Amino acid sequence: MRADFYLIAKPRFREQPLLLVCELAKRAYAAQLPTLILARSLEEAEVLDDLLWSFETDAFIPHQIAGDEDDEVSAILITPPGAQVTDRPLAINLREDCAEGSFETVKEVVAADPAEREGSRRRWAEYRRRGYEVRKFDM
Repeated sequence: MRADFYLIAKPRFREQPLLLVCELAKRAYAAQLPTLILARSLEEAEVLDDLLWSFETDAFIPHQIAGDEDDEVSAILITPPGAQVTDRPLAINLREDCAEGSFETVKEVVAADPAEREGSRRRWAEYRRRGYEVRKFDM
């Protein structure tokens, strides 16, 4: 099990941190890794849904917001809090708490905001306590 922390530094991602989520989802889809994106709210899930359709003109990333019979076959499933879904190999976590479930890899997207960085330190320690290999990437 692995937890990768992506610390946003590049101007492109600073201005719109969800673009990094789209990049990670694109890579996951290319690698054929069924993925959950753990959104903080339904509103954030809807923004991500729109952004995944439009962030690159030549990229098609099959995705949807959790909540219907196609959840199991969607390559990328955006899950707002409270959605009941089956775990997948990869989770992209945007929430303030550690991803709950059984994942081979969790990708934590951490905005440049000091409060976000503080929360990421707490999650880092918790993943290590759970036995995850933890790595950091500056983006």
